Amino acid sequence: MTAEALVGAVIFDGDRRHDGAALLIEAGQVVAIVAAAAVPPSATRVDLDGGWLAPAFVDAQVNGGGGALFNASPASATLETIAAAHRKFGVAALLPTLITTTPTIERAAIDVVARAVKATPGIAGLHLEGPHLAPSRHGAHPAAWMRPLEDDDVDRLVAIRETVGTLLVTLAVEQAPPARIRRLADHGVVVSLGHSDAGYEAARRAFDAGARGVTHLFNAMSPLRHREPGLVGAALEAGNIWCGVIADGVHVHPAALRIALRAKRGPGRIFFVTDAMPTVGSDLDEFDLEGRRVRRRDGVLALDDGTLAGSDLDMAAAVRHAIGALECTPEEALRMASRYPARCLGLQDRFGTIAPGRRADLVHLDADWRVRRTWMAGVASAPADAQPGRTDPAARDTAARRPSR
Repeated sequence: MTAEALVGAVIFDGDRRHDGAALLIEAGQVVAIVAAAAVPPSATRVDLDGGWLAPAFVDAQVNGGGGALFNASPASATLETIAAAHRKFGVAALLPTLITTTPTIERAAIDVVARAVKATPGIAGLHLEGPHLAPSRHGAHPAAWMRPLEDDDVDRLVAIRETVGTLLVTLAVEQAPPARIRRLADHGVVVSLGHSDAGYEAARRAFDAGARGVTHLFNAMSPLRHREPGLVGAALEAGNIWCGVIADGVHVHPAALRIALRAKRGPGRIFFVTDAMPTVGSDLDEFDLEGRRVRRRDGVLALDDGTLAGSDLDMAAAVRHAIGALECTPEEALRMASRYPARCLGLQDRFGTIAPGRRADLVHLDADWRVRRTWMAGVASAPADAQPGRTDPAARDTAARRPSR
């Protein structure tokens, strides 16, 4: 098989940028990054005509896309539609996310993901966001189905992790005792805290027990106050904690996110999630979520009472928002969409870096940070067309109304 040489763009390998370079790929894998002048004559040159070539994106929280919603239809065709929709926005690995629902739907979702991780490109595991959440912070989730995490739930989640490979579980601190969090973490479940009113000390105990992150930082959780730092304060101060954030200019005010980025102690970092709903990659303006109507208005998804219900965000738009409104360098914005979520999920050996021997999962973005092309295992796909009804976070009025969540 003839090698391809991708030339004409800045190459960002997940760590540093390479100017005047070419990326050699062959048989679906990265061969090397070389000087553009050193491309072998036998290689087929592909001129990217500017922009940046980077590791393809990783999204840990995707409810839907392309008009499909995982909660509404936990089926193989749904996952194929969702993965294809987000691939056009640069995503090569995502976790389909199931919000709090009935046991019957949850069982069906688990079964279909167990098959999809082996058969559907782009499906990298499963994110269960519920039912072990706090009713006081239910957001768009049905509070009636929320309940504490019991020992048999731990056994069940450990078994699920063995079938789906990567399992991210969002739990409320007040619903999950530290000993049960420890059992989950010890068996490879990625535990994230969210939809919780927990105070600072309780959150720290959960982190000490093995919780690795927080789900959509700031949203549906106890805020940072000067006498009670809450879950937000605990997450920002704890160096080993990763923080997903919905960077659309609506879920979190850009000023608050800029402050958080400066405050976050490492090596754990803040990274992007979309919390995307079926409107992403489609012209859909309304859909049902667990029996309630969600409507899109000016790029904002909300229930009739104003509660935010996921987002209309794609990962490339989050990158644009970071560069345009959050004072992030392009390199850091790209890490937040790829390298950091891969590390949080334990997928860093497969995603988030361009290196010899790695699978060629890549995204090419133009000068305006819009996706031109996505590669999965060296095979390129076309970008998304402009979507009616969507509002780009980079252009959104940051003084606009802030729906509750």
